[in-house]
Amino acid sequence: MPKAATFATLLTIIALLSACQEEMLSNDRIILNTAGVIGVPPGQLTIADRRSDNTNTYYTARTGANTTYACVINGGGLLAAGMVDRPTCNQITGK
Repeated sequence: MPKAATFATLLTIIALLSACQEEMLSNDRIILNTAGVIGVPPGQLTIADRRSDNTNTYYTARTGANTTYACVINGGGLLAAGMVDRPTCNQITGK
């Protein structure tokens, strides 16, 4: 197989693996992990504005008390074998 074809195949595989991260890392799993970090029950937490960039997933977490956090969680994809790091969340003031 020519080098250009091998490279194109490799890029396709990487793109497919990156797309699988969102499907492996469910909203429910993000909520469970985030609830523990910010100290609220999972039932009082919603996520929005979710986007993935490589191995990071960025999202907004909102509590039932209308407190909003900007969060990021690393992992969850095939390359990380489904494992995730503890989310990092910073409270957004004025919302």
